[in-house]
Amino acid sequence: MSSSRVSLVDALSMKEGNGEHSYDINSHYQRSVFSEIEHVVVESIKEMLMNLDYPGCIKVADLGCSSGRNTLFAMSEIVNTIIQSYQQKGRTNPPEIECCLNDLPHNDFNTTFKLVPSFLEKLKTEVKGKCFVSGVPNSFYSRLFPSMSLHLAHSSFSLHWLSKVPDGHENNNTSIHINDTSPPDVYKSYLNQFKNDFSLFLRMRSEEIVPNGQMVLTFVGRKVSDPLSKDCFQVWSLLSDCIVDLVSEYMLPAKISWKEIQMLIYFRYYIIGYLLIFKYKIPKTPIKIMVL
Repeated sequence: MSSSRVSLVDALSMKEGNGEHSYDINSHYQRSVFSEIEHVVVESIKEMLMNLDYPGCIKVADLGCSSGRNTLFAMSEIVNTIIQSYQQKGRTNPPEIECCLNDLPHNDFNTTFKLVPSFLEKLKTEVKGKCFVSGVPNSFYSRLFPSMSLHLAHSSFSLHWLSKVPDGHENNNTSIHINDTSPPDVYKSYLNQFKNDFSLFLRMRSEEIVPNGQMVLTFVGRKVSDPLSKDCFQVWSLLSDCIVDLVSEYMLPAKISWKEIQMLIYFRYYIIGYLLIFKYKIPKTPIKIMVL
């Protein structure tokens, strides 16, 4: 693993806790998007259970789970769907469900774990389910689970995070993102990094997911094929202009450290940026990937 990859793994995490600026408080949009694609999750689970002949134990993973109520909201819907599917088929014994919450090591798992007792109590009362929750702190660009042990992998708004800063980004001059001033080689370097990362992600999951298991992945993307389109990237232009202005006024060094960025920009602004980045109509025919 390269030093740049290690540094990103150590640095990236959403704002912890449940205060005014936390991810937990400022992530309503991500929750609403899950509600939009919930029918895809439900259909995938039902198809998976039918193909697996309703096993007695099911292992589910939320990859890039972040922290707070959104994490358990998504997992709650997944668990409820599994148990209700068994009940609808007349299965008297509900399955034991292992819920694995994955994110980078610096993710605020503690905020989520504090919500687990009420989550389990509600589950026990409403659907009579048996659920076991655990945290898996590591990059999902690595192996996370034993071979052929995972039945369902869910990931929402996580796979746009690259594992490392792409090589050649130094040629992007005064921009922190890809825009109409970026040289072609910068776009290619970001594209190649995504191809490498996503291929690695799929290879890792293919080793972990059981035959006929499924993944439901929600991506950030463009509506058009032009990589330089301003579609969903306006926030990056605004942030880039602000940083360039600070450099020109000698309020920031041209080569700024991660710690210096943290001192100037709260993560809440990044979260609010998500509201702009993802403000587009969700396709009616999402892609499903099934491991055969």
